[in-house]
Amino acid sequence: MKRLGRAIFNTLLICVLLYFFLLSINLMGHALKSFGSGFAESLIRTTSNPFIALFIGILATSIIQSSSTTTSIVVGMVSAGTLTVTGAIPIVMGANIGTSVTNTLVSFAHVTRKEEFRRAFSGALIHDIFNVSCVIVLFPLEMITHFLEKSAYLLSGMFTQSSAFQFTSPLKAALKPVIELVDSFFIVCLNLPKTLAYILILVLSLVILFVALFFIVRIMKTLVIKRTEAVLTKVLGRSGIIGICMGAIFTAIIQSSSVTTSLMVPLAASGIITLEQMMPVTLGANLGTTITAILASLAGTSAGVSIAFVHLIFNTIGILIFYPFKFMRNIILKEAYKLGEISFKSRKYAFIYVICIFFIIPFILILLSKLF
Repeated sequence: MKRLGRAIFNTLLICVLLYFFLLSINLMGHALKSFGSGFAESLIRTTSNPFIALFIGILATSIIQSSSTTTSIVVGMVSAGTLTVTGAIPIVMGANIGTSVTNTLVSFAHVTRKEEFRRAFSGALIHDIFNVSCVIVLFPLEMITHFLEKSAYLLSGMFTQSSAFQFTSPLKAALKPVIELVDSFFIVCLNLPKTLAYILILVLSLVILFVALFFIVRIMKTLVIKRTEAVLTKVLGRSGIIGICMGAIFTAIIQSSSVTTSLMVPLAASGIITLEQMMPVTLGANLGTTITAILASLAGTSAGVSIAFVHLIFNTIGILIFYPFKFMRNIILKEAYKLGEISFKSRKYAFIYVICIFFIIPFILILLSKLF
């Protein structure tokens, strides 16, 4: 009875900590969207150069930490006729890279524990490297052949007469009241300027994230790691297709690939799952994040629906290129392991990687395009 009581208590405690972990990610996204979405929209309007548009997608999504928000802005602009489908496609590709910054940032919650950080950072990099690899292969093909645009137009023509489908994520429904309460506390109760309030909310989200992850990993390692490892190994180790389906379905329900991939990071850090087991779930999350946008856009214009389908086709082709063939999977896994080892030897390189890939390089290229 004593052992059973302890198991129930720890299970409930993990559920509570998991709620706060998810709350921290959503609070972070809420704060960044609040003072970043306007900037993202103005940024998207600034170029017709496809190469620069790619980096605009990366920077805009890295700032607001939501490919769904970036894609929604793009769909709205395409539907309004202020952005062409051709011009929007590189931005969607860039958004796919930018959205992987969230789980990479989550891995830094383990930065004080070197071995955990090595596993966490390597796991997070699977999402980054896969999305970058897809862009390297498919971006030049799209610029030459416009195969994504043509395929998306074909599919959108079949579905634009359908009615829109509204779906409310149960995760968002559970977190929304708390997020609204935090908003009210900082803006209404403390009467702070909105910019300062959202900065403080961002800081609060990071504190919650680090504390929740610390205790989640600690409990998993000491109490439930063996059982959890056995269950996940049995499920994820059986078939990569099952992992992809799990990632896609879970992400379609909660409407956030960032949350799905971020949930995998502490599991990888604890040694509960391997990078090989994490990879199909990550790829499935990339698929799942496109579903809600497609369903919600079906009552829109043909051009707007096309962009939603571009996202789906892009991620599907990426999976078909890199996952079925072992040597292609190994390219991504080896790079993730390699960068994880570098960060293990010196954690400053992990910070340099995130700042340069997601912020500095895109910003410099966009700035240079404006100057010249």
